[in-house]
Amino acid sequence: MQYNYMLKYLIIQLSDKSPSFCHYVNNRTEERTIAPVLLGKAILMAMQQNWTVQIVWPYHQISAELKKEIEKIDHINIVPSSLTTDADIVVSETVSDLVNLPSGSNVVLRSALKSLEDNVLVVEESLARFSRLNIFLTDIEAMGEKDFEQYSAILGRLANKIKSEYAKGHYVQLNSLTDRMMLDAMNNCNAGFESVTLAPDGKFYICPAFYLDGSESLGDVESGLKIKNKQLFRLDHAPICRRCDAYQCRRCIWLNKKTTLEVNTPSHEQCVVAHIERNASKKLLDSVRELGEFLPEKSIEEIDYLDPFDIINEK
Repeated sequence: MQYNYMLKYLIIQLSDKSPSFCHYVNNRTEERTIAPVLLGKAILMAMQQNWTVQIVWPYHQISAELKKEIEKIDHINIVPSSLTTDADIVVSETVSDLVNLPSGSNVVLRSALKSLEDNVLVVEESLARFSRLNIFLTDIEAMGEKDFEQYSAILGRLANKIKSEYAKGHYVQLNSLTDRMMLDAMNNCNAGFESVTLAPDGKFYICPAFYLDGSESLGDVESGLKIKNKQLFRLDHAPICRRCDAYQCRRCIWLNKKTTLEVNTPSHEQCVVAHIERNASKKLLDSVRELGEFLPEKSIEEIDYLDPFDIINEK
């Protein structure tokens, strides 16, 4: 069975108690775990479709039967910070957890802006040890002008730390600052277009957030995958995003739906945050070049707006 969806990734959330690795919150309390037979069928489907599988592990132990199915396919392990063994990506729910993670880790940090501000020194110190840090703000939709200023100041501090690490030959990556320096085109989440999620109920969803908030499924491992209005998840059907050059923006489909009721339309807050990051990336790129030649083929133009909707509205 072939799917005309351009899918590349299958995210498998093993349990209702698997951690969030993006903007959404997981408030589930029960340890509902996917059935081994359903997991096996999904893995077979991934093999047939040549999908890259990402396994989101729970905080609790899983059965030997589930582990046996997982071992049948090459996969990426996304694990909570309490289980760092064999981790490809470690998810930290609090900034304080960063100090206990191994050097060289690839880490996802979920944090509210205030916590990030209060613990920015911990984040700076972590940049000296990690290979990559991805920061996802959990309260973007509630941010205002003062918050935007605070976030810009935080990025300024982190940019200074990254420059000092580059001077030492440690080229640490931080999604909100270094990604935009490297990219030539949008590198969004692309949930629903390049990836889908298999949830513990054995059904497919746009991403784990859509499962956790009770959204309609996209089918299951028995009947197959059916994405309604699949064109809406594509960049070329996003009128604001397709004109944007904040290439590092995750363009979170779930956050779009939550804040604007449209999966292809971001909120003002999400756009402003992305452009604050974009502008901070330009400053970092210019600053790093003071150390010597660095990405000579890359450039980030200076802009005078933070929300591309303002430009579209003027036209």
